[in-house]
Amino acid sequence: MEILPYGRHHIDETDIQAVVDCLRSGALTQGPKILEFEKAIASYVGARYAVAVSSGTAALHLALLAADVGADSTVITSPITFAASSNAALYVGASPVFSDVSMDTINLSPEALIETIKENDNVKAIIPVHLSGLACDMSSISKISSDAGAIIIEDAAQALGANYADGRKVGCCSHSLMTVFSLHPVKSMTTGEGGVITTNDMHVFKRLTRLRSHGIVKEEDAYQCLESAQTEGIPNPWYYEMQELGYNYRITDIQCALGLSQLHKLDKFIERRRLLADRYDRAFSDTKWIIPAQQSGREYSAHHLYPVKIDFKGMGLTRAKFMNQLRERGIISQVHHIPVPIQPYYKKLGFNMDNCPNAQDYYQQALSIPLYYGLTEQQQDYVIDVLTELLS
Repeated sequence: MEILPYGRHHIDETDIQAVVDCLRSGALTQGPKILEFEKAIASYVGARYAVAVSSGTAALHLALLAADVGADSTVITSPITFAASSNAALYVGASPVFSDVSMDTINLSPEALIETIKENDNVKAIIPVHLSGLACDMSSISKISSDAGAIIIEDAAQALGANYADGRKVGCCSHSLMTVFSLHPVKSMTTGEGGVITTNDMHVFKRLTRLRSHGIVKEEDAYQCLESAQTEGIPNPWYYEMQELGYNYRITDIQCALGLSQLHKLDKFIERRRLLADRYDRAFSDTKWIIPAQQSGREYSAHHLYPVKIDFKGMGLTRAKFMNQLRERGIISQVHHIPVPIQPYYKKLGFNMDNCPNAQDYYQQALSIPLYYGLTEQQQDYVIDVLTELLS
């Protein structure tokens, strides 16, 4: 029986050859492919700078560090996200706070965000999460953030290749200080593991590059101890300085070689995902019990996932049983995401879902079904037929 996962990467011979060429080049890490990849990403999204790192989680961590978010700071994010969005706040000693989502997008609700800011002190940063590749209402969130004196770090882990409502690319940082992407294999394009931070701020860019590599600099004009950096006025060729506590969050040339090859195909990947999402939308338009989870912004989403809302209670069927029925037919589904506040670790910290009723409602009905570049129309029709049968 053929197995259809909810998501899958796409690797072709050009990707394989790009990695082979890198392996033969002699530069496996801290080499020229990294800079080439960073420049290509920055150009693609329309930002001045990009910094490639080891994962999307590392990118979130470094972004908060580079923005000087730390102890006694409050960081607001969505409860419907992967744990990394709020974990990054904990990494820097800040306090995460969860704000409710809008029912039509499952992204941060601007109205709820205003109230969340009023209820919390020292809000230093807001991390909007572009769920499933759909950009948040960044014009509204940007104004709210500015009024509160907070910076924005966009969690676009699932949204590389997506657009804002005004047509600009997610990641151009027109509404934020930084934007963070993930390059995990289930995303629209991949470097295996990896992440990218984009920004238009030169100071932030330089600090990010320093923080990702142990806090070390190797540039003479940035040295703090010039007497150690030179001998009789001549630069010491071995010299470097660790100027702050950084991390080994570096990415490799091998990964960036794959990323460059994948980036050339990203628009094609996104176009295909949008076509498949539209086929699902039309197929389920008259089917009882099921609706697309995100009702707006379909034309500019990257469609990293295809989440639906199913009225399991109305059907008189548990989600677990429904998922197992799909699995028996070769269809792998998943839930994106279990709300972070109800994870055991966060419950021990005192978090709950009392102020996030929309997020709670979404979670009770959420299910992600197969969507990826290599999914054929025939395979998708099979998924549609099976779901329609089970829902009837």
